[in-house]
Amino acid sequence: MKLTDVLIKPVLTEKVNKQIEKKRSYTFIVDRKANKLEIKKAVEEFYGVNVTDVNTLVMPGKAKSRFTKSGFINGRKPAKKKAVVTVAEGEEINLYGEI
Repeated sequence: MKLTDVLIKPVLTEKVNKQIEKKRSYTFIVDRKANKLEIKKAVEEFYGVNVTDVNTLVMPGKAKSRFTKSGFINGRKPAKKKAVVTVAEGEEINLYGEI
């Protein structure tokens, strides 16, 4: 797998912001087939930081339904994989860029 395909997008929520401040842990949505070594390599290459720890979790897909004019529509949201990446002491990733 190419390193450009590993990281899909960063997760930016209030909970993640607290983890960044306290533990230097950043959360990313990653490809389902990516392993911890590929995730570590991709983050180090794209953001120029030293990664000390990578934790992964697979979030299962959920059944969703909604009511429309023609009746109920049942569907399914896809499963996704998250990676929580801890960077070395004194380093940080600028996820917001120049806003």
